[in-house]
Amino acid sequence: MEKGIHQINKVSLQTKLIRMFLLTSAIPILFLSFFSYYNISDTLKKNMKEFSVNNLKQTGKNLEIWLESYEDLLYQIYTDDDVVSLVDKLKNKEDVPVAKNQLRRYLRGLLNTKEYIRSITLITSEGMIITYDQLTPVTIENSWIDNFSLTPDEVYKEVSADNKTHVFPTEYGANFANKDYYLFHIAHRIIDYKNLAKKTGVAIVSIDEKFLRNVCLTQDAWEEEVNNFNFIVDDKGRIISFINQNSLLHKVTDETTSLEEREKDYLEFIVGEGLFEKEYISINVYRDEALQWDIVNVSNQKDTMIKLSKQQEIDIIVSLLSLAIVITLIVILSRQLGNSIKQVVATMQVASFGNLKIRVKEDKQMPIEVETIALQFNDMLGKLDDSMKKEKEAGERQRHAEIKALEAQINPHFLYNTLDTINWMAIDKNEFDISNAISSLAAILRYAIKNSTVTVEIRDEIQWLKNYIYLQQTRLKNSFSCEINVDPEVLDCKIHKLLLQPFIENSIIHGFVGVNKEHILEIAFKLEGEFVCITVRDNGKGIAPSVVECFNNETFHTTEDDSHIGMKNAIARLYMYYGAKASVNVSSTLGEGTVITLRIPWR
Repeated sequence: MEKGIHQINKVSLQTKLIRMFLLTSAIPILFLSFFSYYNISDTLKKNMKEFSVNNLKQTGKNLEIWLESYEDLLYQIYTDDDVVSLVDKLKNKEDVPVAKNQLRRYLRGLLNTKEYIRSITLITSEGMIITYDQLTPVTIENSWIDNFSLTPDEVYKEVSADNKTHVFPTEYGANFANKDYYLFHIAHRIIDYKNLAKKTGVAIVSIDEKFLRNVCLTQDAWEEEVNNFNFIVDDKGRIISFINQNSLLHKVTDETTSLEEREKDYLEFIVGEGLFEKEYISINVYRDEALQWDIVNVSNQKDTMIKLSKQQEIDIIVSLLSLAIVITLIVILSRQLGNSIKQVVATMQVASFGNLKIRVKEDKQMPIEVETIALQFNDMLGKLDDSMKKEKEAGERQRHAEIKALEAQINPHFLYNTLDTINWMAIDKNEFDISNAISSLAAILRYAIKNSTVTVEIRDEIQWLKNYIYLQQTRLKNSFSCEINVDPEVLDCKIHKLLLQPFIENSIIHGFVGVNKEHILEIAFKLEGEFVCITVRDNGKGIAPSVVECFNNETFHTTEDDSHIGMKNAIARLYMYYGAKASVNVSSTLGEGTVITLRIPWR
């Protein structure tokens, strides 16, 4: 009887092996599947967020670049001498009908030069409005100004108060051909360079909101099933660009709150729109500091998460099937299976530290279930590696684009021919001082425009600087003296063109303003080992310590002061050309002067 009971309590070796396998292998494998799922899910979410943020930054750059092209057109208008002359005639009530007609013909010629421009408007200091408009049956009538949040007088006062380009966010414009149009506007006061203080009027370019959508929305936003798109919110918390026009101008947040609070507001808005399920929505925000706008990316991750869940189910099923097979062959295959799993786990651990080049090695003895996991993991690593390479390439393209954006292009033949004509006009009138100035200016422009990114010998750069300083002295009636000291061995060294001019201009234009003493500018070139040391010294009013700190710490891109924009761009170009090998040091004492020291590798 006791023997029977004792036998009943015993279990077979197969059962023990199965239990042991379940405890030592099955449970860890299942745990590994869940851990892998959540680890991959977390990694995927982080990578998607990083990708979205980089995409938003690129979108912000694209928006700035495209807006600059429209600002260039606006610049043509508010600096055009004919426009200034015709607006003066309107102000003086001289040939008013003729002046109006000539202005409208001029505006009509510009309106069709760029896509999305719907109206160009001039408002004179007397309140007269001249416009050429696409959204009215009669093009001489203005379509949007009656619906604008500011009166024409308020617009004129705001824009004419300074010399900045004003950007007015999207507002309702007009209904034309049974279609609502929403417009945003860029404006600048009209400048008469003969009398900079004179206020004659303002110029306004009105642009269709579709421009913002085309620049800011992703390709997916144009597909039938929208899973990823961007929209824009202005500094008042209103939506100024969205895939659904009915949501425009809807206030969704308070711009004074933190970024986290605004992200919550944007999430609630998208949920309220009923586009996606809340638990699958990812919100990322990029702040355009120049425009004070939020560019918001909305991503629906439902498909990705469902696929990931299905992948987890597949992994679990494969694991269970593998367990059923291994139980029947446990003695023979246990070590093989253990080694295969260790190989996959080891690869995952190395990959989790950022090594995306590693792969699970193919093994003919590896069970098909584990091989399936390994191949899918290898495929995922390959895709992540390709994604990072593309991101790096995009960064390189962006760097080159920024260099090109910093260096303006212009037709040199037009400039040379025009300056040559003016030069001969001056010579015919025996205005030899003017002729000399024009010749120097032509030499400056010819040097600056031709192959502006190449390196030149320092002797050529010094000759260019002498012409430039001569023109500045002529323009400022010799209000400052300049001394250039050059070591002879420096003359044959190479340097990128036009790097020094912004620093010298800063001393002349900003440093000497308001300083009641003899203005002295000193420029020195010395060879110090592998470097050319260039010093620009002035005895001007100096630079504020906070600005000096920004320059020396390379944080100038965060400042709001635009008075040193030339120096900022020059420093940016310096590091783009020479990288960490170059250095810039700014030393300044208020009331005493400034010393700028550049060290550039000459090899």
